[in-house]
Amino acid sequence: MPGAKGGLYLWEQVQAYPEVILVEGLFDYAAVWQAGFQNVTCSLGPHLNTRQFRQLCDAPRTVYLAFDADTNGSGQQAAQSLAGRLREQGVNARRVSLPEGHDPNSFFAQGGDARQFQSLLEAAQ
Repeated sequence: MPGAKGGLYLWEQVQAYPEVILVEGLFDYAAVWQAGFQNVTCSLGPHLNTRQFRQLCDAPRTVYLAFDADTNGSGQQAAQSLAGRLREQGVNARRVSLPEGHDPNSFFAQGGDARQFQSLLEAAQ
């Protein structure tokens, strides 16, 4: 399991993908995976431990940071900080902009579909 010293959730199943979607929680993971995105993993929170960070940097890839769009901005601030750290390591990091107040789970629970989520990934900066 992810956590203080654990790695990214089911990393061995996604590490070979050239594009990885990183979400914060298990419900977010389940919603994205169920929508058909098999290249998803989660960290159990917006702040990665050293092992999780190294996992994302272990090969050339694009990492989509689909963190919560909290009304206080904390999820997006964490994504921005992580994106900068990943870029310093040569990882192509892109921040996914979910509608305000949503996380990936609530996005799908309130009617979002795979096509709309794919559009968010394509628009990620």
